[in-house]
Amino acid sequence: MFSARSLFEEIVDNDDTYRLFCSIAASGEAQGGWENGRIAALLPASMRDLAPKVTRHGADEDKHGRIFLGLLRKRGMTPVEVPEETDYTMLLERRGIGLAHDRLRRDEPLGELDVITYLAHSRVTEQRAADQMEMLTKYFGDHPEVGKAIRMISHDEENHLAYCHEELLRLARAGHGRTIQRTLHECAHAELTVYRDVSLAVMDHMGRFLGWPKAKSAALAAGIGAMYGYERLGGWRRMVTLRMPERRNALGGPAGSAPEFA
Repeated sequence: MFSARSLFEEIVDNDDTYRLFCSIAASGEAQGGWENGRIAALLPASMRDLAPKVTRHGADEDKHGRIFLGLLRKRGMTPVEVPEETDYTMLLERRGIGLAHDRLRRDEPLGELDVITYLAHSRVTEQRAADQMEMLTKYFGDHPEVGKAIRMISHDEENHLAYCHEELLRLARAGHGRTIQRTLHECAHAELTVYRDVSLAVMDHMGRFLGWPKAKSAALAAGIGAMYGYERLGGWRRMVTLRMPERRNALGGPAGSAPEFA
């Protein structure tokens, strides 16, 4: 039998899979950092009060990217090119989820609907990130090589999720409730499919590096499919509910640093 712990241990212990894992993570975080930086610069005048928080969000994502690159450097590695089929952020954009990069490259102020789209997209994807980091912290928070990085990133992801809840609730009170719920539902249902497809692609790459037998790869694929089925039936609801978080003003200060991973 295999478990989440044993699978991740295999990935961390093998240089090829570890390099791919860190490269995928670093790339995704760097994209998130760029997106938030552009959104902060393009916020409409009516929502400029959000700029420090969006900037902090982007700085955290940049920091996470540097952390994963730092983990690679500690093994004397450089990142590899991320396979297209494992690029979660790009695949979401292709489905029309979030703000398109072409839009963010233009020096035109965003509208309020754009900001709602950004926050709803973040609410869904940060839920996924927080869930993943919670699982990794449970099993590998004390790992001598990656434990500290996992704990640090997990704390930040919880802050990002709290921020999304708080800001979306504020906008809902301002009269945007129906738009927010519609956007959340659209994003969540698209994300389920993208996450499944990316998970299958990542496991396929890992399996080839590690020489997994066909039975093991098939069992993992079946498990990913079963999780997708559960989320389609109702698990998606955790991604669209909004509640006031215990962590208020979670992104109200400057981003923390991670010099040990630089």
